[in-house]
Amino acid sequence: MTDTSILPPQSGEAGFGDYFALLKPRVMSLVVFTALVGLLVAPVPVHPMVAFASVLFIAIGAGASGALNMWWDADIDQIMKRTKGRPVPSGRVTPGEALQIGMWLSCFAVVMLLLSANPVAAGLLAFTIFFYAVVYTMWLKRWTPQNIVIGGAAGAFPPMIGWAVATGGVSVESVLMFALIFMWTPPHFWALALFMKSDYADAGVPMLTVTHGRRETRRQILIYTLILVPVALGTGLTSIGGPLYMAVALVLNLAFLKGAVDIWRRKEEEAEADGYAVEKKVFRLSLYYLFLHFGALLAQAVLRVYGIGGW
Repeated sequence: MTDTSILPPQSGEAGFGDYFALLKPRVMSLVVFTALVGLLVAPVPVHPMVAFASVLFIAIGAGASGALNMWWDADIDQIMKRTKGRPVPSGRVTPGEALQIGMWLSCFAVVMLLLSANPVAAGLLAFTIFFYAVVYTMWLKRWTPQNIVIGGAAGAFPPMIGWAVATGGVSVESVLMFALIFMWTPPHFWALALFMKSDYADAGVPMLTVTHGRRETRRQILIYTLILVPVALGTGLTSIGGPLYMAVALVLNLAFLKGAVDIWRRKEEEAEADGYAVEKKVFRLSLYYLFLHFGALLAQAVLRVYGIGGW
């Protein structure tokens, strides 16, 4: 839990950029993209204004989750090199401000999505905010090395919410888009953890590299990648897939699987000798992996409009 007494005094008045950073814009951009894809690939057309408003409120909900996360995690964010420059641990925004912004934006986003779309989409957004802010941030993150595995569900809901905006429900297609992000999250973050070295240990976060060692982390990256591949390819066999998506998925998954095997084979001495070059390469690939899969789904949907590209 955040202890405000350990935070540095506020260094000057916070600006707009500080409050915007509080919403984790990089994470928000991924949420917006995957939610938009989920909405656009759905079989039910959505009015452009409804689509714009819905994606906006989903983005605001994601930002609210980020603010609540920064409020609670300010103590450990201050310790980790990757996060100590964030608005709250750096003292530019107070924990109380972060909490208020997160709570107000959460309520606003859910209510407005309910009014602009439907109860299913609003309910999924409310659950996503709760899951990320409470289940992951306040409980899982500091309690279990499975924090990333279970907590990954929070980042996997946006395409399902987008689909619900259009259809008012959940389907096999939206569940597979959820599963694609859910299964991608562990190898993505564990590849990062391998070369972040002592950050998580210093902060007392039970990341798998800390609790079970780096050898086991490498093995788990391979296991989750082996599960991820059929999920990604299986998505291509549904109504939202097609030859274009399948071609992209085949190339990406072969490359990602090779990267996971390379990580698994590596000894720690080899990784340290070349500055974790392979681990960093796989992590960079993982960033493109998700974007290109959802981009292919979107391109497939555009082709479908013109009566081409489907199975």
